[in-house]
Amino acid sequence: MQIDDLVLALLKEIGEDPGRQGLEHTPERVRRSFQFLTQGYTQDPLEILNRAIFSEATDEMLIVRDIDFYSLCEHHLLPFFGKCHVGYLPKGEIIGLSKIPRIVDAFSRRLQIQARMTTQIAECLEKILQPKGVAVVIDARHLCMPMSGVETSDSYTTTSSMLGYFKQDPRTRAEFLELIKFSA
Repeated sequence: MQIDDLVLALLKEIGEDPGRQGLEHTPERVRRSFQFLTQGYTQDPLEILNRAIFSEATDEMLIVRDIDFYSLCEHHLLPFFGKCHVGYLPKGEIIGLSKIPRIVDAFSRRLQIQARMTTQIAECLEKILQPKGVAVVIDARHLCMPMSGVETSDSYTTTSSMLGYFKQDPRTRAEFLELIKFSA
């Protein structure tokens, strides 16, 4: 069954008239929307990174913070969105800075849970760059909570994935967390 047919059936199931003026083109709009919102399934994050790896002697922490992302909760198909902060300690290789937001986008444009997405971003960077460490922190608002009856509208969920030095060395972790806190 095609997405258009599924949306048409859904509209009928909830008691709507799919032929009324405001809903006439809704099935096509929903199909296009879901194709965009889930385009991460057609993107290979490793391929994105492989195109922009550069040899560099630096071993100082690199951070890209405040990366906006939008995703869909796999439990309710409702949006969650927020900011992603990514840091790594290079070991001979760096990537183009624009690639980090692209990696975040590739993983967020799938049906997700925040904890898995955080880990996927960190593990992807670790696999390709083999740095001394990777840190990813995500702060997000989940619309499934207030829209499904939970009486909270201002709560955020924070997840982190710390690998290598960020996990092993409390000072490295503290430095990263201190640097990203200015983004609030």
